[in-house]
Amino acid sequence: MRHLMNPLDFSVEELDKLFDLANDMEKNPKKYAECCHGKKLATCFYEPSTRTRLSFEAAMMNLGGNVLGFSSADSSSAAKGESVSDTIRVISSYADICAMRHPKEGAPMVAASRSRIPVINAGDGGHQHPTQTLTDLLTIRSLKGRLGNFTIGLCGDLKFGRTVHSLIEALCRYEGVQFIFISPEELKVPDYIIELLKSKNIDYTEVISLEEVMPQLDLLYMTRVQRERFFNEEDYIRLKDFYILNKSKMEMAKEDMLVLHPLPRVNEISVEVDDDPRAAYFEQAQYGVYVRMALIYTLLGIGEE
Repeated sequence: MRHLMNPLDFSVEELDKLFDLANDMEKNPKKYAECCHGKKLATCFYEPSTRTRLSFEAAMMNLGGNVLGFSSADSSSAAKGESVSDTIRVISSYADICAMRHPKEGAPMVAASRSRIPVINAGDGGHQHPTQTLTDLLTIRSLKGRLGNFTIGLCGDLKFGRTVHSLIEALCRYEGVQFIFISPEELKVPDYIIELLKSKNIDYTEVISLEEVMPQLDLLYMTRVQRERFFNEEDYIRLKDFYILNKSKMEMAKEDMLVLHPLPRVNEISVEVDDDPRAAYFEQAQYGVYVRMALIYTLLGIGEE
C-alpha cells in the first residue's frame, strides 16, 4: 500500500508514467470509464475547497467509482473532538482510498500512519499540496511539451503559498529551470526554499516588480494573497492587491508564455486576461481531474490487477 504526502514521493520516472497515463485518460475516457467500479473514494475535507474536492470526486466518478465524505470539519465528528487517527481508522472500513485536506501541517501524514487504505494529502495548512503540484507539472508538460529548460516566475504570496513551495521543490529535479520570485518583502519565499536552491546550484532571482521581469518569462505562476493565512486584517488589506495582472502587463510577455494559477483568484488576474490564449489557468483546473484520475488508478493498483 502506498500513500501520497509529498510530490517528491514519486520519482521523476514514476511521474512520467503517471503523466502518460493522465494524458491517455484525457484522450481515451471510455477506456477507463469502469476501471474503479465497486471502489469508493472518501473525501475528508476539514477546510473549504472547490476545485480540489470536486476534482477528486469527478476523477473517481469518471473512473466508474463512488464517493463519500465530508466538506468541512463542522460536518464531521471532528466537531465533537474526534482525532484524525480515529477518523481514518473508521474511514478505512468504509472506503478504498482517501483524500484528506486539513488546516494542520502533518495531519494527513498522521492519518496515513494509522490507515488501512491509501491516503492522499489534498493540502495540509501552509505545508504541502502535492496533487496541485502534479496538476501544475502535467499542465506544463502537456502545454509546453517539456518539464525543464525554462524560466518560471512565481508571483504573489510566496511565503504562505503551499502550492508555490511544492512546485519549486518538484521543479528542482528537472534540468535548466530558472526561478524568478516576485513578491513584496513581507511575502518573500521562505529561507528553507532558498537554502534548497543554493544547495542544488539552481539559479534564482528575487524581485518586487512584475513588469521588470515579464519579458524573460516562459511561465508565470500567479497566486492570491490568502486572507486565511494572515494574523491580522490590516496586513492582508495592505498586500492583497499588490499585484494585478492585466492586458498591459501581458503585452510585455513572450507570445508563447503561459499564465498559470492554482485558483481561486480574487483580484490578482484581471478578467480581461481570460481571453488571452496564453491564459491557461482554467485548462490547468481540467488537467487536475486527469492527474487525480491517474493517481487514484495508480494507488489502487488497478493496472497491476
